[in-house]
Parts: sequence; structure tokens; C-alpha cells
Amino acid sequence: MIPTINQLPEGKKIFFASDFHLGSPTHEKSRRREDRIVRWLDWAAPQAAAIVLVGDIFDFWFEYKHVIPKGFIRFQGKLAQLTDAGIPVYVFTGNHDMWLFDYFPKELNIPVFRAPQTWQVGDKKLYVGHGDGLGSGDYTYKLLKIAFDSKVCQWLFSWIHPNVGMGIADAWSKSSRSHNDKKGTDEHFLGEGEWLWQYCRDFHLQNPHDYYIFGHRHLALQLPVSQHAQYINLGEWFNTYSFGKFDGKQMNLYTFSEDGKVEPLMLNQV
Repeated sequence: MIPTINQLPEGKKIFFASDFHLGSPTHEKSRRREDRIVRWLDWAAPQAAAIVLVGDIFDFWFEYKHVIPKGFIRFQGKLAQLTDAGIPVYVFTGNHDMWLFDYFPKELNIPVFRAPQTWQVGDKKLYVGHGDGLGSGDYTYKLLKIAFDSKVCQWLFSWIHPNVGMGIADAWSKSSRSHNDKKGTDEHFLGEGEWLWQYCRDFHLQNPHDYYIFGHRHLALQLPVSQHAQYINLGEWFNTYSFGKFDGKQMNLYTFSEDGKVEPLMLNQV
């Protein structure tokens, strides 16, 4: 459980981002994106009461007993610097990095969450998660997620040599992205067909929160759930480089430019 914050310190904010997909689509493009993420973390750190990374941080991740995927060292070093300085960082797994295990908690002092969490901040209730597998439909993926979450599947994969395992994972990731592109489900607003939005509205009837904060859709959204509640989708770091900033009362979306300029994200009104 994420610790309750009774009141944010004056001038402090909570920052949210998701879908960095480090490692994709090429080493060069990923490195440039990693550098921008590190600059964003440097910018956020002086204001941060906490930083929350909401899944698909890596395009693929698997922790063998003594091996982790190489690369991303600047990003990991920055996270270590933040937590060593006393800034809490929280990570949620997504559908691309669900095989994060104990490396982040042990080496970086970062808790890892595998399911949505309720977070009380002052008088506001936040419901935070990656968003994969929620809502109606996509039954094939939901079955695959059950399989991938199983200890048997993880144990079997651990016996594959890392060179082979990472090759399989890279092919799977590219195939998944190509499939979604053909379906037109990524980066296109689906109106009432936005299943995470509908999931939030249904969930709200039984367990109301003030903000529902998700990733996964690769589409920055800020939509009403009720008169006093909003669904926030954090977008991605391929095109919009978007993130959320919560000041204890309100949550808004911003974009972080290549030169470090921060601007409010322009969103379509619904």
C-alpha cells in the first residue's frame, strides 16, 4: 500500500508518468528518450513529494536470479539518486514489464505494485494503476496475463538463456505493437468506446474516488467520471512526453520538451 499523505508540504507536488517503453524501438531512439526522462526527473526533483511511474517503463524486463537487462543505467542511476535523497518513488508494472520482481525494491528502494492502488492524499482519493486488463473485452490478453503472472511461466522463462529470451521478448513486443496499430486502438480517442474511462465510471458507482490515474492507452486524456471526479490517462513518451502533476487539490497534464520547457498539455474537451 502507498503510504497516506495527510497533507502535501507547501510547494510540493506529486508527479506521475507512464509508458516510457525504454528499449524501443531502437537503442539510439531509446537513449535519446532516456536522456529526456532523466532531465525531467532532474526538473521535478526539487518540487517532488513523490514520483509515481505507472507502468511500461521498459519495453521488456525480466529479472533472472543474477541477471537483469543491460542498459538504462542513467535512468536507474537517477532513480537511485532520488531515493537516496529521500524522495519517494513508486513503480507500477505494466503489460510490458510485469516481470519486475525484487531488483527495484532491493537495489533502488522503490516499491513495485502489480495492481491498482487507492492512495489518500489529504482529502483526495486517487486510484492509480497501469490499466491493462481492466474493463470489458480483450479476453485474449487477460488470459495471457494470467499465464504470464504464473510462477510456472516465470520459472520456465528463467531457464531460457538471456540472449534468446531477450530476442523472443523483442519480437513479441514488436508484434504486439503492430497488432495494436492495425486495430487502431493506440493513440486514437474512441469516445464512449474508451474502456478505461467506462471502467472508471462503473468502479466509481461502488467505490468513489476523486481521480483515476492510468497509463497504457498511449493517449493523454482528462475526462469526467462524475461532477467531482476525473479519469486521467498519462499518455506516453514517444510523441507527447506527457506527465501529470498533482498539487494536493488538482491534477493536470503537462508536456516536457526536448529543451526542458514545461507547458500545459492541450487536450480535446469532452
